Amino acid sequence: MAIQTGRGGALIEPKDNLSYVRGSTEIALSEATVGEFLRDTALRFPDRPAVVFREQRISWTWKAFSDEVDILAAGLLALGIEKGDRVGIWSPNRVEWLLTQFATARIGAVLVNINPAYRLAELEYALNKVGCKAIVSAHSFKSSMYLEMLQELAPELATHAPGELRAARLPELRYVIRMCDTETPGMLTFSDVIEQGRASLDVARLDAIGATLSAHEPINIQFTSGTTGNPKGATLTHSNVVNNARYIAMAMRLSEQDSLCIPVPLYHCFGMVLGNLACVSVGANMVFPGEGFDPLATLSAVAEEKCTALHGVPTMFIAELDHPEFSRFDLSRLRTGIMAGSPCPIETMKKVVSKMHLGEITIAYGMTETSPVSFQSSTADPLDKRTTTVGRIQPHLEVKLVDASGNVVPVGETGELCTKGYSVMLGYWGDEARTRESIVDGWMHTGDLATLDAEGYCNIVGRLKDMLIRGGENIYPREIEEFLFRHPKIQSVQVFGVPDLKYGEEVCAWIVLRPGEQATAEEVQAFCRDQIAHYKVPKHIRFVDELPMTVTGKVQKFVMRQRMIEELKITTDKTA
Repeated sequence: MAIQTGRGGALIEPKDNLSYVRGSTEIALSEATVGEFLRDTALRFPDRPAVVFREQRISWTWKAFSDEVDILAAGLLALGIEKGDRVGIWSPNRVEWLLTQFATARIGAVLVNINPAYRLAELEYALNKVGCKAIVSAHSFKSSMYLEMLQELAPELATHAPGELRAARLPELRYVIRMCDTETPGMLTFSDVIEQGRASLDVARLDAIGATLSAHEPINIQFTSGTTGNPKGATLTHSNVVNNARYIAMAMRLSEQDSLCIPVPLYHCFGMVLGNLACVSVGANMVFPGEGFDPLATLSAVAEEKCTALHGVPTMFIAELDHPEFSRFDLSRLRTGIMAGSPCPIETMKKVVSKMHLGEITIAYGMTETSPVSFQSSTADPLDKRTTTVGRIQPHLEVKLVDASGNVVPVGETGELCTKGYSVMLGYWGDEARTRESIVDGWMHTGDLATLDAEGYCNIVGRLKDMLIRGGENIYPREIEEFLFRHPKIQSVQVFGVPDLKYGEEVCAWIVLRPGEQATAEEVQAFCRDQIAHYKVPKHIRFVDELPMTVTGKVQKFVMRQRMIEELKITTDKTA
């Protein structure tokens, strides 16, 4: 069998018929921190466009953006935010999110991404799990009233001055920094912090702090739903995200001449690593169509900002292609981008290439715990490989596919995908046990089932862990099951995914009620709302007398899933 081996000991194609590949080491890893990463780009391209937030009517060059980051960093320092302090960010895609990401990194504080869809129970858990000292929050987004939820969790805000908060349910939180200029008792406004930063700005001091930071220190915590209940805080370093962003941009052939439209959420790795950090790596322009995804706003942004690249999960591209006004937008400048976040329908990929001019679009695969990308197709890959696989191994990484005994499986056979290298997270914040379960001898066990072909192209074929993906959101049924067990009428419940043409999968729950109880699907859904994220609320609910079991008492979710597919008359698309 022919083996493609690049410089630096790469093994792009499997050897000896075993599903193991190793990325090129030809382009060295960077030791830059996120702060140095931005500074270097601002020095190289000071006057080139860097940031566009269309809804907020903001347009900055790289120098202007870097200067604004320094001002916010100085403001955070003035509040008493120091290296290692955790700062939560709870907001849709707004310029304050972007500034907070880079300002915290500038001073070595740890950015904590709070999912914009979180409700009370999830927010309380996340803030306390990592001990957030401050949270930067939008007023609201869609049906989520962020400030009201914070006031419910911390009613002490009404009587405590900013910085002096002592909340019984949020004991480590000191600062709530709200976006917009309206005054709220106990909270600072984002403008307050900016003004403090302008008054106290000392670039030499910021540089001195930056010189003490290591690229291998934690800089970001992202929560991933847990298979055993509560979410886990994947802890990432400067090196994790900086280097992953660099290699992602290289696979796309991104440069300072490009403008990337980013409709995906910033709280997710897709937005903050594959999106803005990839742009920072080369000086490309970041274009944000709006606070949340809207197909019309995205198409308008691409056309009017002359974007050359576009990111999205499959459901976003489908919504854009199907929009009744699609044909009136000039998308001819589009060239590249990334489709990722959930399995990519092959037919959708073909339409994106033919109708949206994305002839060099790539597919990426990864997980938050690996910063996130492990495999990505490149613009040079044949079209059939870019539409039917998730590409080949990224630089400086190793991947093996193993069976239940840990043995590497032969090429073409299915095994659990395990990743090793610079991209693997430090661990789950404050949870050594679950870290040890996931990372074994440096190998991150992803729980995803995959195959490798003889050329090293990867295909994701399923999930070992009990997880479903709805519209790019990872959902672990156990978390929803444990929440539903709180309902006084529910005796037992099983949650699983069923195929859905729009979102890839939808949440389904089979429920056994306690004897003598009656309930409706609407009642169960209402119980979930305002407590767990909207995308976790089961769309399909069935009340049953018993759950299908094996003779040894194990629940057979595959049986429930198949029955729902038949009942709902669901057809599924072939995916990469």
